[in-house]
Amino acid sequence: MNDMSDKPEFNGSSHKGRPVYLDYQATTPVDPLVVEAMLPFFTEKFGNPHSRSHLYGWEAGDAVERAREQVAALIGAGENEIIFTSGATESNNLAIKGVARLHKDHRNHIVTCATEHKCVLEACATLEYEGFAVTVLPVSDGGLIDLDQLSDAVTDNTSLVSIMAVNNEIGVIQPLAEIGALCRERGAFFHTDAAQAAGKIGLDVDVLSIDLMSLTAHKFYGPKGIGALYVRRRPRVRLEAMIDGGGQERGLRSGTLPAPLCVGFGLTAEIAAEVMDEEGARLTALRDRFLETILPRVDGIQINGDMEHRIPGNLNLSFAGIQAEDLMAGLKDLAVSSGSACTSESVEPSYMLKAIGLSDELAAASIRIGFGRFTTEQEINFAADTIAAEVERLRQVKSIRQTSAA
Repeated sequence: MNDMSDKPEFNGSSHKGRPVYLDYQATTPVDPLVVEAMLPFFTEKFGNPHSRSHLYGWEAGDAVERAREQVAALIGAGENEIIFTSGATESNNLAIKGVARLHKDHRNHIVTCATEHKCVLEACATLEYEGFAVTVLPVSDGGLIDLDQLSDAVTDNTSLVSIMAVNNEIGVIQPLAEIGALCRERGAFFHTDAAQAAGKIGLDVDVLSIDLMSLTAHKFYGPKGIGALYVRRRPRVRLEAMIDGGGQERGLRSGTLPAPLCVGFGLTAEIAAEVMDEEGARLTALRDRFLETILPRVDGIQINGDMEHRIPGNLNLSFAGIQAEDLMAGLKDLAVSSGSACTSESVEPSYMLKAIGLSDELAAASIRIGFGRFTTEQEINFAADTIAAEVERLRQVKSIRQTSAA
């Protein structure tokens, strides 16, 4: 059995005595350039962006509108199609409930899939309770939607199809263009939760025929607490607001906008547009390096989710015979997760992993590893060595216990 002397050592300067961060799908550190841009709007430029009678309001308002342009440019939208929100959860709720409720007299059917984020599934469940018809489609073993099944599900009564762009647990990229074309043909609106896609893969709302898109800044190096909903203007998408108030954001999302967060979101989007391709190539190399290091050393590893249609910064791995809870408890020098940050406290196996066909045992043996902008090759080597050593230790402990019990 391995003892502490077998534990890999890490001497990288980026470590600083804290665990190596490999949970980039849960959240990301804010880029230092973004922090720098935000700071003045907490202090000397602290005006209310909706106050239009003096300098403080003007400069904050102008900064918010500049941010709106930056976010729009990232996804090929017009700035007047961007509604700022508190994040993707609010955006998803506004899109799904807003469209469904406004069009309920003519179309009262919603289509989504089993691996959506919890907030999408819960929003659809709320609508179902209100009397809407909801179809939840299965996915393949690789996590991808079946376009024939989707085609069969969308009817003349369907108002909205909501399929996420990139899955938050297994990182797979859905065929957005094909889904968008199908929805356009059938007269249904297409909404996509792009929280995990924005800034990581190219997105163009016109090319992909997307009518509504949910975004959040903190998934790609921006601040928490700020997101956006893209709402198409031509052909126009109409939806019902959820928040009453002063009528900000075209009347769709009342409330004073947080100018510092909007500024941060805008620069986050601009940086992402500039570095996306280079960053994707670097993360692909890091991911491949990690797999090349760990796969020969550890038997019984299963990669969950399609590897071809996948963002480069995500891996979801099952380790046969190991409980993810035990594995993570032993990985004190690594920050990884067992799945979605919104459900990782649950002791139940991930519903997303079960949806792609994993048994309860294998789903409970899975961890998510997320690489990002500030991940180094040294950290990747350390992580692969550390995980391999801990899996071996846990399997040896299990073997000894089974021998003793026999």
